[in-house]
Amino acid sequence: MTHAIDCFTAHCSDAMRNSLAACTCINHIYPIGNPTETDAPFIPLERNLSTQALRDIAQLCTGDYLLLYTHAGDLRIGYRAIERMLHTATENNAHWVYSHRYIVKQGETIAVPTNEYQEGSVRDDFDFGPLVLIRTEALRQFLATEPEDMQYGALYQLRLHISRTGLLVHINEHLYTEHEQDTRTSGEKQFDYVDPRNRQIQIEMEQACTAHLKIVGAYIDHHSLQTIDTAVGDFPNEATVIIPVKNRARTIGDAIQSVLSQETDFPFNLIVVDNHSTDGTTELLTQLSISNNQLSVITPSRQDLGIGGCWDLAIRHPHCGRYAVQLDSDDLYSGPHTLQRIVDTFRHERCAMVVGSYRLCNFALETLPPGVIDHREWTAENGMNNALRINGLGAPRAFYTPVIREIGFPNVSYGEDYAVGIAISRRYRLGRIYDPIYLCRRWEGNSDAALSPERVAAHNHYKDSLRTQEIRARKQQGTV
Repeated sequence: MTHAIDCFTAHCSDAMRNSLAACTCINHIYPIGNPTETDAPFIPLERNLSTQALRDIAQLCTGDYLLLYTHAGDLRIGYRAIERMLHTATENNAHWVYSHRYIVKQGETIAVPTNEYQEGSVRDDFDFGPLVLIRTEALRQFLATEPEDMQYGALYQLRLHISRTGLLVHINEHLYTEHEQDTRTSGEKQFDYVDPRNRQIQIEMEQACTAHLKIVGAYIDHHSLQTIDTAVGDFPNEATVIIPVKNRARTIGDAIQSVLSQETDFPFNLIVVDNHSTDGTTELLTQLSISNNQLSVITPSRQDLGIGGCWDLAIRHPHCGRYAVQLDSDDLYSGPHTLQRIVDTFRHERCAMVVGSYRLCNFALETLPPGVIDHREWTAENGMNNALRINGLGAPRAFYTPVIREIGFPNVSYGEDYAVGIAISRRYRLGRIYDPIYLCRRWEGNSDAALSPERVAAHNHYKDSLRTQEIRARKQQGTV
């Protein structure tokens, strides 16, 4: 096989260099800069490639493809893995090739799946793994478009370009092993993108994603968004707090008390959907409902409801008010005026959804890093587009009931809020509250505290599928 690949790597031990050099298809091995100085922003290494770095790589390339390894830890290449990637690329005329991998984490080797790329895989943290094969001509074509110079988002920008002009191919094989550098759990990693230290990175990623959506015809102009008429309709209450719950005897009482202590200038009630609890939650709810007529407890007749199904059941209940407001069964409102703040925002902004901000804390309500999650990446001008790049919109979430009844919740237990949020943002204004009005308690009972790689991949695939549907709907909306 001819020497067709130039390799660019952020880390290259002697053993790794020897392994790469043994691949007959690799022509040259070049180091790339290690951006881990103490004064550098905290970011995953694979995102820290500037436009100038890509220009430098393109200038050095003499082969048909470039192999890019972006992590700082050791890499062990599987049997004929690089040859497999090259063969796949040439057979499929692919511009970007990636695969499954293994990681060594705290001495244990774990299989890590990667997802198939789809139209909605526009989030900037799509996990290709740290080893990708890129067609050199595709890189040069991208640079010929004179992209806006970026310090951090150039590889993301390149990937979006290739998704429009070429083919990304996923090999369903574990082709290499890397040593994990970030040993945190999934629950700890999920908030990296809202870390204030990453703000400049997020700005660049938003610019790249927005430009992509404009090119593919899925961009939403904020001037086209509708407002609601807050005086229309007859509802039993102005607001209803909805809490789906299953086996949260330890926390549900605190959550309910948090709601009942709200001080408002309007009538409100609380609907708790008890999804067949078996740990004493049901008995506790029965006792609490006897002593408070604001509390309604619903037990679904079905056994197959996820969190989204429970939400959908509640918003269609005759006791549901004009605005349906979220509270998770292990969280709390931060004070007695949360509900008033949310309804005031609906009234003032005439929006179809309101999203607040929250403070991460432990069970004792002590603040956990990064502290307040305010999702300031949302702007009235571009939030509805940027929402397709990120993995969540924030909390608490509240909905104008007629609109959420029209859209409905998918019957799942992950991503149901994101699904309706991006759908609403396509047509209606969303209101934001940037002060923390909600306490998100992180503890060992959280469902997302420490997910397996397979579960993380499944969650990400589902949200990518939501984005795919949404991008297609936005394209269609633009043609009407």
